[in-house]
Parts: sequence; C-alpha cells; structure tokens
Amino acid sequence: MRKEFSNAMEQLAVEDDSIVFITGDLGYNALENLRAKLGKRFINAGVAEQNMVGVAAGFAHKGYKVFCYSIAPFIVYRCLEQFRNDVCFNNLPVFLVGNGGGYGYGIMGSSHHAIEDIACLSGQQNANIWVPAFADEVEPVLRQITIDARPAYLRLGAGKTTPENAYPTGSFKVIHKAEHAEVTIFALGPIANNVMSALDMADDLSSKVNVITALHFPLQIEPDLFELIAKTSHLLVAEEHVSIGGLAQQLSVQLMEKGIFPRSFKSIRAEGYPNGKYGSQSYHQKLSGLDPESLLSHINQLMIPA
Repeated sequence: MRKEFSNAMEQLAVEDDSIVFITGDLGYNALENLRAKLGKRFINAGVAEQNMVGVAAGFAHKGYKVFCYSIAPFIVYRCLEQFRNDVCFNNLPVFLVGNGGGYGYGIMGSSHHAIEDIACLSGQQNANIWVPAFADEVEPVLRQITIDARPAYLRLGAGKTTPENAYPTGSFKVIHKAEHAEVTIFALGPIANNVMSALDMADDLSSKVNVITALHFPLQIEPDLFELIAKTSHLLVAEEHVSIGGLAQQLSVQLMEKGIFPRSFKSIRAEGYPNGKYGSQSYHQKLSGLDPESLLSHINQLMIPA
C-alpha cells in the first residue's frame, strides 16, 4: 500500500497547503515524488521519532495538519508517550502512518514487527485508528483522516483490490455477504485477502460465509451489521495482532452488550514467537493459523455439526 499512500499524499498536498509531512529517515525509493511536491513542507526528522512527534504537535498547534511516517513499530512504540501527551490529550491533527503492520517486516524480527499496535493506540484519548484491508482504500481513508483533523494512526500493509459488491457499514466493510451464511468472519486489515483466498479454495463455502473487515477504531457497529451477525451461528475473527486489545476482544464486548451470543466464537490471532524463530510474514502467519490453508481448516471445523 506504500505506493498508493505516496500517490494519495501527493494529491492531498497539492490541494491543501496546510499539510506537512515528516519522515523518520524512511521512505527512500517511495516518497521522492512527495518531497518534490511539498518542498519545505517535507521534513526529514532523522532517526528521532520522539522528537518528530513533538515537532509535529508544535506545527499542529499553529494550524497545520501533520503526517508522521515511519515503519509501524518505530512510529508506534518509540514515541507512544509523545503521541499520548502532546497530541491526543490536546486533540491535535497529527497523523501517525506506520508501514508494514503486523509481521510485515518478517525476517527482521520482533523489533520490526507491530502486533500490539492497535492495543497501544486504540485506547488513547481522541484517537482514530485506520486499518485498510485493500490498496484502493488508502486514498479515501487519507481524505477522511484530514477531514476529521484529529489524532490518527494509519496502519499500512500489502493488499489487493476491494472485491466487487462490498459496502461500508459503520466502522466495517462487508466484502462478501453469503446467501445462506452459517459463519461470519471478521478480518483485520490485509488478512482479509487470506480469508478470501481460503474461500476460493472450496467451491461450496462462498454461499455459507460472510466476510467483513474492520476498517476503523473505535468500533461502531450499525444495526444492520448486528442483524447480519445474529443470523449466523458461528463467528471467527482473524487478525495479525495479539489477542489482548485486538479486534476480537473489542468486538466481543460490543456483541455481549447487545445480547448477541453466537453458538461459537473463535479468535485466530498473532501468536507471537512460539518456537523462538523469525521468518517471513507468511511464515509467521502460518505459525499463527492465519494463512489461507489454516483459515480454511478453521472455517470447516466450525461448520461440523455438533
């Protein structure tokens, strides 16, 4: 999604001269077009993420809308205090952009993974969290972030194109609605692509499984989505994030508050490093049961008659 992000940012910067872009010494061979368009509004803060967010808060106090860009673990964990205290408490238009969410940076290991980022940021005062599942969602999300003009985090990954007939509802997007659904799957971010690949592997599943992505936190569930969920017997949540503070945990609270109790609720999530080894993103997804083959197995198990 980095290419789509760069192109969308270029267009926004042309339209709005209050936009400032700060990078933590990252974005080479990707953001040169943006630097050329923004000129002095493009700032390389160096490997100093905490200072970068403090500087961004200062610009925001003066009326600018500031994007802070780095890889996801650096932009979230290194400057969490500055984002919380300087930005969120003051409800300033500073927007963190993290590339490579989840296990996106694979073999570089745990220091370069962001599998607790939603938990860290979704509880911050005034903050919105955005997790596109598909590349064509990046531009409209960026536009909404600038319109909202409040603290935000955008988690980028690698996604395909939104399936036809998808439609938004509240914080979610229904990307596949089954005619006789037995299972409803909620997917966080690009894991939705793995879910759709799993459905493609079995001819009879497309008529039995709903697929919904969570695009935005805090979660807002509209009545039509509650109704869709209530009609299915089984819920499965797939996310490249740990269980604590992730989509499954936040979703389950809202469902219980509404009195919706499916026959089964299964959470497939990032399992960390169970064997103490590091590998590619697909390697870690396989260990966590988030690859298409494992997801297909989980779906089939849910539909086995009790």
